[in-house]
Amino acid sequence: MQSVDLSSSDLRSLNAALQAQAEQTNQTVWEVLNPRGAHAIAVGLDAPIEVTVNGSTGYYCAGMNKQATVTVKGSAGPGVAENMMSGTVIVEGDASQYAGATGRGGTLIIRGNASSRCGISMKGIDIVVGGNVGHMSAFMAQKGNLVVCGDAGDALGDSLYEARLFVRGSVKSLGADCVEKEMRPEHLHDLAALLEKAGLDHDPASFRRYGSARKLYNFNIDHAGDY
Repeated sequence: MQSVDLSSSDLRSLNAALQAQAEQTNQTVWEVLNPRGAHAIAVGLDAPIEVTVNGSTGYYCAGMNKQATVTVKGSAGPGVAENMMSGTVIVEGDASQYAGATGRGGTLIIRGNASSRCGISMKGIDIVVGGNVGHMSAFMAQKGNLVVCGDAGDALGDSLYEARLFVRGSVKSLGADCVEKEMRPEHLHDLAALLEKAGLDHDPASFRRYGSARKLYNFNIDHAGDY
């Protein structure tokens, strides 16, 4: 295991070393000590390595991740796993605003709660939240899955496209063009796989599915007030 202590090493050197890892490398397991809320830890990775951050991080941790598995043993600041392409990011604690924003692939697992705008403009990422999400989550979500094992705040799925939203608890309100939809067998199957990947044993049948009513795809004067 490669161990880097940020109390004595600088963040730029850590990220440079992680980003330099090739597809085939012997340095596959990394540990980051004393992150002390530093921003942009483990960003831009593109190798099948494992990085464990022992503590909480600032904004944009694991942003633009490809292939790597990044685990935060604490909470994460705004924009964790932003623009993620593939791989897995796990936050053992809570996540701040816009977790998984614009993510195109991979899986983001948040054991605790996520704040506002979780999954904003997601484009293929799968996000599993063990607790609650804040207001405007999945705003303009285009593709992928958002699984919320707790409750969702105001304006869930506002102006979303083809992303699928699964909520086990209550939804304070739905955003423009977001409606509850039928939970079909294929949705139960896919949701079960996501829950298993996140290490959760909830019954998929206890969730409700939400998606786009598809009324805002093209401008219609009858819906002008919803744009």
